[in-house]
Amino acid sequence: MRVLVTGAKGFVGKNLCWALKNIQAGKDKTHPSITIEAVYEYDIDNKPEELDAWCRDCDFVFNLAGVNRPQNQEEFMQGNFGFASTLLDTLKKYGNRCPVMLSSSQQASLTGRFGNSEYGRSKKAGEDLFLEYEKNFLLDNSQLSTDSQLSTLNSQLRPRVLIYRFPNLFGKWCRPNYNSAVATFCNAFANDLPYTVNDPSVELELLYIDDLVDEMLAALEGNEHRCEFNGLEVIPYNSNTDNSKLSTDSQLSTLNSQLGRYCYCPITHHVTLGEIVELLKSFTEQPKTLMIPEIPANSFAKKLYSTYLSYLPKEKVAFPLKMNVDDRGSFTELVHTLNCGQVSVNISKPGITKGQHWHNTKWEFFIVVSGHGLIQERKLGTDEIIEFEVTGDNIQCIHMLPGYTHNIINLSETENLVTVMYCNEIFDPGKPDTYFEPVK
Repeated sequence: MRVLVTGAKGFVGKNLCWALKNIQAGKDKTHPSITIEAVYEYDIDNKPEELDAWCRDCDFVFNLAGVNRPQNQEEFMQGNFGFASTLLDTLKKYGNRCPVMLSSSQQASLTGRFGNSEYGRSKKAGEDLFLEYEKNFLLDNSQLSTDSQLSTLNSQLRPRVLIYRFPNLFGKWCRPNYNSAVATFCNAFANDLPYTVNDPSVELELLYIDDLVDEMLAALEGNEHRCEFNGLEVIPYNSNTDNSKLSTDSQLSTLNSQLGRYCYCPITHHVTLGEIVELLKSFTEQPKTLMIPEIPANSFAKKLYSTYLSYLPKEKVAFPLKMNVDDRGSFTELVHTLNCGQVSVNISKPGITKGQHWHNTKWEFFIVVSGHGLIQERKLGTDEIIEFEVTGDNIQCIHMLPGYTHNIINLSETENLVTVMYCNEIFDPGKPDTYFEPVK
């Protein structure tokens, strides 16, 4: 498959092109049904001749080109409608009926706060152009045959058009101080810049770039999510939809017959500006507190944290950790978590024994990653000792059991013993739950 991406140097285009090239190079094997022969990356600095050649050759088009913030309002229509017209005319010129995707916007709904949006009008004009293209791109029967059956064939050979109305987008490589509030806030917090929140209660619908790219790859496989829009409301396509279950509005009967004209990404997040700012504040504290934010799988917080990190300047990429050093070696806390304890690293010098204590409720994992050592545990009130000889050449995880006094001994005479330690709770000096008791 040869894929043409217009607007390839933009935020979405750059992320999509890297995803396509990963598949092409065999680095991403999660889409076995997609074979990429070529990725044609077209942007404003490419020559018209390249667009011409690629429109003739391509098997799928992602049209991401567009104008967001022109100097003059008229440039909206020129950039969002004019280029779309050029693209479709070029495909039609070569009789290329390949699927073609259009990147549109919620503003094309021209409802609510978008009712007087010049940008929205230009996007809506592009949508209408694509819908008309899908409807009217017919074969010239006279060039093929006089067989009357070709008129039926015409209706079956219309190009597949995929029109996406995207909400607010965010993710790595998004340009700050342009058209993404999330990018602007992430950049401000990462670089200690001033920011302004006029109304923290304002809610945004946000689409993460990886979720968007996943949907684009699904579209490439023919598995896009189809819908109709009722204003900003997404009405997912379902051939068995019962209009009476959607609304009593008679207009929906007409809408239902047209369901599937548009496409949408099924995973978005509704978040207020205040919530975004509070999350970003917590992210900036991590190097000081070592606290890993709560970032459940597929949560907005997880996606925002990754986005925030992508804006860090070089001087913030690395940060120092507090090493507790003595003549036995060192102990350094690495990360804390709100509900799942902490991870530390312990370095013991040759011949040194550390530990010699026990816990009531606290428990730990000892994982030797370098060196040669012996871990001993003794159940309190008994002489029963269990031992584990450990080495960085055969990494294993050893439980430090509650109610067992335990130690770790560096058996080497020349090498340090390096142990990664997980503890189920963050150390609390006011309630350490740690009591000295020799194992032997």
